[in-house]
Amino acid sequence: MCRSANSDCVDSTNGVGYRCTCSQGYEGNPYLLDDRGCKDINECQHLDKYPCYGVCTNVLGGYKCDCHPGFSGDAIKNDCRPKDKFTLALKVVTGVSVGVFLSVFMCFWLYLGLQKRKLIRTRQRFFEQNGGVILQQQMHSGGGAGGFKIFSTEELEKATNNFAADRVLGRGGHGVVYKGVLDDNMMVAIKKSKMMEAAQTKEFAREMFILSQINHRNVVKLLGCCLEVEVPVLVYEFVSNGTLYHYIHGKEPNVEDIALDTRLRIAAESAEALSYMHSSASPPILHGDVKTANILLDDKLNAKVSDFGASKLAPTDEAEIATLVQGTCGYLDPEYLMTCQLTDKSDVYSFGVVVLELLTRKKALYLDGPEEDRSLVSRFTTSVKAGRHRELPDTQVRNEMDDEMLAEIAHLLMRCLSMNGEERPTMKEVAERLERLRRYQQHPWAEADRNAEENQSLLSMEQLNSNYQFRQHDVLDLEEVSTYTFSL
Repeated sequence: MCRSANSDCVDSTNGVGYRCTCSQGYEGNPYLLDDRGCKDINECQHLDKYPCYGVCTNVLGGYKCDCHPGFSGDAIKNDCRPKDKFTLALKVVTGVSVGVFLSVFMCFWLYLGLQKRKLIRTRQRFFEQNGGVILQQQMHSGGGAGGFKIFSTEELEKATNNFAADRVLGRGGHGVVYKGVLDDNMMVAIKKSKMMEAAQTKEFAREMFILSQINHRNVVKLLGCCLEVEVPVLVYEFVSNGTLYHYIHGKEPNVEDIALDTRLRIAAESAEALSYMHSSASPPILHGDVKTANILLDDKLNAKVSDFGASKLAPTDEAEIATLVQGTCGYLDPEYLMTCQLTDKSDVYSFGVVVLELLTRKKALYLDGPEEDRSLVSRFTTSVKAGRHRELPDTQVRNEMDDEMLAEIAHLLMRCLSMNGEERPTMKEVAERLERLRRYQQHPWAEADRNAEENQSLLSMEQLNSNYQFRQHDVLDLEEVSTYTFSL
């Protein structure tokens, strides 16, 4: 029998039986055990029988024959050929490139991760700095804020297509307003402010919560804000028909489209909104930048007062004084310029300019015109002093308004534009007076019989002139005003 572990049993070729042979790669006696039986052949020592024209390596039961380094092919058949140097270099370059790419990718991925964490920390810092935690607490303790929402930066970027230039609705002294579309397809106006004083930042959360409580048909609704940026972003309801400024001073203004009743209604609604902010809001709210560009019109030409960029809560401390005069040239209260203290009468003065602009369709300030015609207020007061105030309104107003009504409006405006704030009426009084004038313009015969006060004739020209023998300082001096610092 075959005793060696490296032997094979095969049939006999010359009769019945079998015979033993060593396995391929082995030699010796297959009938013996262990080392005395079949042993491995070292083919590398017998190249005459086991040819190899390269590097020979013995293995149990056989051998390996490889081409020398730099060559490839079949070394047993003497068919080794030099390798393609370009292919080798390409493999080396490819390997190195892949390694470098993976290294750069990993570094970039780590950089993005660090930047993302840094951005999250920055947003959280701004959120806390802008009073986000306080605002959230106020909203929860107050049972909500009438739909007021704190938006994330991503939400507003998505709504405005990353604040694209084609979404800009307008630019003003306090920032840029963008048109936005929220996830629920609601259209909004999103305002990015340019700057904010440190003192304003401390009070921002409290003021936002109070402003969010305003619910008046003639005030643009504040829907929310974003506090994850250095200067908070405000989100307002979208008003479709643009500003009163563009309605009055459009490129091709159509006088017939602005009837006297429409002008009086816009003025009365705007006055009602400011009166609400001064008298009904708790605490009272001062706008601080009343102008035609901050009065919006909806599709039915209803007025909505907007842009609380300069607004502030009425000061509880009489010593509280603004560190920077804010507002717009042509509308600024002269007393505010001198004292740096914003009051409700400052809004009254600015609103007087708005009504004057609405009735005359002339801009509040013409810096390129003659010195005596630069200020609309100055032109108006000069005209009243000379008894020529009927010449200032545009043709349509002069045609639709009788002398008594024009004299009454001139009287009201002169009170609003008084250099002394104490002599100005309150916005509530202005709103009531404008509404009364509007009713008179619609139904003069009915208004005349309404009550004893209204039975009196509207001021005559003689009364107007006698009541306003103006002192020299009552006329705004532009050269004197120009020495002050404005925030435009």
